[in-house]
Amino acid sequence: MQHHPRKEHSSEETYTAHMRIDPHTHSSFSDGTDTPTELLSKARDAGLDVIGLTDHDTVAGWEEAERAVATSGVSLLRGMEISCAWQGISMHLLSYLHDPAYLPLSDACLRARETRVTRAQEMVALLAVDFPITYEEVVQQAGGAVTIGRPHIADALVAKGCFPDRSAAFAGPLHNGSPYYVRHWALDPVDAVALVRAAGGVPVVAHPRASKRQKKLIPDEVFGQMKDVGLAGVEVDHRDHGPEQREQAAEIAQRYDLMMSGASDYHGAGKPNLLGENLMPEAMLETILEEGALPLVTP
Repeated sequence: MQHHPRKEHSSEETYTAHMRIDPHTHSSFSDGTDTPTELLSKARDAGLDVIGLTDHDTVAGWEEAERAVATSGVSLLRGMEISCAWQGISMHLLSYLHDPAYLPLSDACLRARETRVTRAQEMVALLAVDFPITYEEVVQQAGGAVTIGRPHIADALVAKGCFPDRSAAFAGPLHNGSPYYVRHWALDPVDAVALVRAAGGVPVVAHPRASKRQKKLIPDEVFGQMKDVGLAGVEVDHRDHGPEQREQAAEIAQRYDLMMSGASDYHGAGKPNLLGENLMPEAMLETILEEGALPLVTP
């Protein structure tokens, strides 16, 4: 498969020793509560040197985040979190520094966003039988988000006083095993990795062993198939990984010679995750910069 042409990078101009890199966060363009500008400002306050903006199935927040780099003093790692599914089992794939103009990938993400809308409508219809919620209220909670998802349904339920916060709503009716849960279309993870590489991006699996989120997890051998088409790494250090899950993720990385990352998966007020609570090693960022189609955006 032909990869997208890649640009040369010079890390010497952008790096200091012992950088703090949080490569997985979300803004209000998907299911975070901070605008990209607010996110970059909070990254500075958290003592981060580099932050990755990885909204769900969209790069719409990149432009604003790029503008905020100069005033925040924090470098921006441009990315996206891609919805994937293997035989009905959900998986998320982080794509770093891909060309956003590569149509096969952007078209797949558009399809995922569109089916998220119909999925949200179907879930709200089911929920409305037992909870005082309408789809219009979900859209209102989503604000200017490009990607509508379950977090916005959770916000609507919280606003109605049904649950104290998003986490409680996700532990209840919004959980993957709930009778209210509806699947949406998503890329096969092997196909997603191939598309990311074709777009000049660097693919990393997000929270691969987050068993709190869902009962069924992707079998280990699928990571081998993803590696065969270009998978670069996996998140090991993540709030949704306990000690056992981190060990499992590390074993996958070692078995398939994948880089190991860490990240906050910060969503603002929507989740308890804190910026900088888990970090990516500098050496991994160096590799991403060497392989990606785009440079780091620096102050």
